[in-house]
Amino acid sequence: MVLSINAAAVALEVAEAAAPALTPDKLYADLNTTAPALKRALWAIVEPTGARFADVALMEPVPDWGVRTPSLASGNGAEAFQAQLGSFGTPVTCVGAEPGAAAARKLARSVFMKGQAAAIGEALAAAERLGCEEWLYGDIESTLTRADGRLLRRLVEGSRKHAGRRVDEMAAAVEMLEELEVEPRVSAAAEAWLRSLAASEVGR
Repeated sequence: MVLSINAAAVALEVAEAAAPALTPDKLYADLNTTAPALKRALWAIVEPTGARFADVALMEPVPDWGVRTPSLASGNGAEAFQAQLGSFGTPVTCVGAEPGAAAARKLARSVFMKGQAAAIGEALAAAERLGCEEWLYGDIESTLTRADGRLLRRLVEGSRKHAGRRVDEMAAAVEMLEELEVEPRVSAAAEAWLRSLAASEVGR
């Protein structure tokens, strides 16, 4: 088994370098965080060799989880990857035979995870200017600690139901951030998203 664990920027180069050594009894697993299209391009390089290919998406930070880092795998080598790594105690979930399927799921989750981090960073930057960073940090921490399925439903369903009112709220937040000289990247995007939700509800 060949594991490609480097960076998306060199994933193609690595696959091309490895291809001459690949044979039908080999498994080539790409564990880099890349777009689904790049995973399919990697498969196009591996396929002519007869080797199996696994598109692998690591779902937690490896330094924290070690060999037990959970992952998703797709491609015609997904089950083989699951069997090999499973013997070491690594939890692998197979999500289909299509290269790129695992990558797509991870990136969809990244929209939430990295978007959430950006929103928290922007909020704390504003709180610092307002002199209440410690309070807001504690409030966010408490909210995340208590979070459950009800919070998720409230965020999803409430945003649709109350989009019109929340547009005004986020417009005010954007105005405040601009006054504080904090660039409202996330807040402006949230305002635009709520406007689109409000418009779609009106159009129904």
